Amino acid sequence: MDGFAITNVACVNSSTCAPEFSWKAELAASFTRIEDLLDYLALSSHPRQGRGEAAGKFAFRVTRAFAARMRKGDPADPLLRQVLPAAEELREWPGFLADPVGDLQAVAVPGLLHKYQGRALLIATGACAINCRYCFRREFPYADGHASRSREAQALAHIANDASLREVILSGGDPLVLDDERLVKLVAGLSAIPHLVRLRIHSRLPVVLPARVTPRLLQILAATRLKPVLVIHANHANEFDAEVGQALARLREAGVVLLNQSVLLRGVNDRVDTLAELSETLFAQGVLPYYLHLLDKAHGTGHFDTAEPDALVLYEGLRRRLPGYLVPKLVRELAGEPYKTLVDNTTAIDAGLSECASEGGLSISKVV
Repeated sequence: MDGFAITNVACVNSSTCAPEFSWKAELAASFTRIEDLLDYLALSSHPRQGRGEAAGKFAFRVTRAFAARMRKGDPADPLLRQVLPAAEELREWPGFLADPVGDLQAVAVPGLLHKYQGRALLIATGACAINCRYCFRREFPYADGHASRSREAQALAHIANDASLREVILSGGDPLVLDDERLVKLVAGLSAIPHLVRLRIHSRLPVVLPARVTPRLLQILAATRLKPVLVIHANHANEFDAEVGQALARLREAGVVLLNQSVLLRGVNDRVDTLAELSETLFAQGVLPYYLHLLDKAHGTGHFDTAEPDALVLYEGLRRRLPGYLVPKLVRELAGEPYKTLVDNTTAIDAGLSECASEGGLSISKVV
């Protein structure tokens, strides 16, 4: 892992650690064996065929903070489904690719992607706190493709030489698994580039490891001259608890703009009620719904996919239910396109809209 070694944490009891060590201790204590998580959730008898092989292709990892929000004894829990390896990942799904969004063709220099005008994306690390099974970068070549310490100067030089850039996005992996001192240097390097005005961070950690929102992290984000924007990633209202709410409140108080992006996932959030509750929960936490992505078709993720016509029926139901500012943009990312593609062809889905509007719990799997 770039930034710290999670297997070498001096503080064992996270409740007595200083904040910098507390979150690292929690991360080091994550579930990395499927059996341990299933035992914890009272699912010891849950079928395990194919799960180990799937985890061999894409590693299994989930924080205990996230697992604590899962319903014990429920194999269909929506949080569990996001992280539990499944035999379906071993299938060959037509049209599913190693690089579904064209990351590799957008590499400007190692670790830096330049897809869209005015902004560039820095792959700060390949590490994550949890490994989501629908990840579109599950086959990304992080060993050669992230901005390691040795490549960081080259990436910063490229950004400095392109005056058209106004914003840099820190992504990964998850950039907040980097330790604070590494972040200080990276943010300082970006802040020194005069044509940049915003720093955007894409991170799951405030949700899956809220202890990561330390006083030092808040100081780093508050001190930069760049306007900090944090895009969290939550797919279901059950991902929020009091600790997550407190972490998000501290970020807001530090002047960080908070947005959320979700992925439409079959069996997780493919109901109008579920998505509406997520938007309401986000707003209550001071986070605006930003994007609802259709699944990026990466190898091993086909069992999460939702047909576009079904997604449109669901989205129409969401629009009828919520005020506009609580409705995220339904988008798909297509390789080579200059921006995210809006998916909003409501004229094609007249059939079924009345049912969707009247039955908010309609599952898209029931739409014909």
